[in-house]
Amino acid sequence: MAAYILFDTETTGNQKEDRIIQLGAMLFQNGEVEVYDELCSTEKPLSVEAMEVHHITPEIIADKPPYQETAFAKRLTALNQPENYLIAHNITFDLGMVEKEGFVNQYQLIDTVRCAKHLFPELPYHRLQYLRYALKLYEEEQAEAEKIGVTIKAHEAIGDVLILKLLLSRLTQRCKEQFPEAKVMEKLVALTQTPVIMRTFKFGKYKGREIEEVAQEDRGYLSWMRKNLDLDEDLAYTLDHFLEQF
Repeated sequence: MAAYILFDTETTGNQKEDRIIQLGAMLFQNGEVEVYDELCSTEKPLSVEAMEVHHITPEIIADKPPYQETAFAKRLTALNQPENYLIAHNITFDLGMVEKEGFVNQYQLIDTVRCAKHLFPELPYHRLQYLRYALKLYEEEQAEAEKIGVTIKAHEAIGDVLILKLLLSRLTQRCKEQFPEAKVMEKLVALTQTPVIMRTFKFGKYKGREIEEVAQEDRGYLSWMRKNLDLDEDLAYTLDHFLEQF
């Protein structure tokens, strides 16, 4: 039977040199669930901005083992096969963090951000905490937490993984409705690999405006963004799409 690993990391920051300091994960296989909630140490100092988000200080991780010695790291490596699934919200970031520790991925990947953009395009945002409330996942989380034995805290790895589990259930349900002939997990993998045409700008002088509309009125702005800003894959794909049209 395939293994499904849902995971989240907390880190020293979000720059190239930053490293993992906390891991939360749920492993589902053969009807069983394993829960991982671990802190780890690193030589990279924590940024104040990171501590502001996750409230983990240098003192908290000072006596913790390095990432490679965590139970999660060993389990992740042991199950690293193409028949298994690795799932995260913005998986590019979290996978990138474990790859900094020497991990070479063989899992099939599911990014719940990308899948949510495909399956819930009507929502203006697809951040995990936004989806927690927009999809009313919070109504189910306490019962789920008691069932699995975890504590819910926003911006803490294991708490976010619990929300991720509920979100994945909602995504699989919507996927079955929209693609009834497809194998659900395979379809989610395919959606993960497919860029999304975004509808509106989420920032900048045209925040909230339809991108297609702006492309017709001010094509130069899209060209400027494409050349000068570090854009995520979906926004870059969207701008290229409309720049080709207008």
